[in-house]
Amino acid sequence: MNTAQRAGQEAKGAARRAADNPVLTVLARVGLACRGVLYGLIGVLAVQIALDGGKREADKSGAISTVAALPFGYALLWIMVVGFAALALWQASEAVFGHRKASDRASSVGRVAVYTAVVASLLTMLFAGRATSDDARSHDITGKLLALPGGQWIVGLVGVAIVALGAYWVREGVKKRFEKELDLGRMSPAARSAMERLGVAGYLARGAIAALAGILVVQAAITFDPDKAGGIDATLRQFADTPAGPWLLVAVALGLVLFAGYCFGESRWRRT
Repeated sequence: MNTAQRAGQEAKGAARRAADNPVLTVLARVGLACRGVLYGLIGVLAVQIALDGGKREADKSGAISTVAALPFGYALLWIMVVGFAALALWQASEAVFGHRKASDRASSVGRVAVYTAVVASLLTMLFAGRATSDDARSHDITGKLLALPGGQWIVGLVGVAIVALGAYWVREGVKKRFEKELDLGRMSPAARSAMERLGVAGYLARGAIAALAGILVVQAAITFDPDKAGGIDATLRQFADTPAGPWLLVAVALGLVLFAGYCFGESRWRRT
C-alpha cells in the first residue's frame, strides 16, 4: 500500500469515527424532532388556508416564520440550525459509508441537499429577518433552467423525476418500507402500531404532494412559464382547487401533521 492509499484510508477512518460520534447521533435525533416541528407547522398552516384562507405560506418559510414569532423563537431557530446541520452530516456519512445500494446512497445525497437548504433558510431568518419562500425559489430555479439550451427538456425531466419521487414515497408508505429505518426491537407493540399508522399516512401525504409538484413543473416546461412551477405552498393550494374542494387539502394537511408525529417517534427509535 503506497502512502497516498494509506492516507486515504486514514482519512476515511477518521471521517467514519466522526460520523459515529455519539454527540452527532444525539444532535441528529434532535434534528429529526425539528423536522417534525416543520412538518407539523406546515400541516397546520395548510389547514388554516383550507378553512379560512390563512395568510402565511404553508411551506418551510411559513413554518420558520411561525417559530420565529414564538417566545424564545430565535433560540429555537438556533437549535433547529444545529439539528438540521447534524442531520445533513449524518446523511452525508450514510451516503459515503453506510449504504451499499446506489439508490440508498442517492436518497441520502438528496436528504443532504434538503437539510442543507433548510439550514440556509433558518440562517436567512436569523440574520436577515426573513425566509425565502419555496414558491419564489422554485420560480427562480425553474426560470434559470428554462433559459439553458434544451431548458424545456431539462425542466420536464426534473418534473418527471419529482413525480417519480412522489410515487416512491407512496410505495414506501403502502409497503411500510420506512420500518427498516426503525429499531423495532426497542419498540413496544403499541408504539410499533402507532408508528406504522403515522408512517403510512405521512408517506402517502408526502407522495401526493411531490407528485402534484412534479406535474406543475412539467406544466412549466410545456408552457415555458416558470410561474407554473411551485413549492409546497403552491402545490397544497392546488389540492383546494380540485372538485373535492378544500377538504382534500385538509386531508393532505392532516397527513403532514401525522407525519410530524412519525418524525418525533423516529427521533427516538431511528436505527443508528
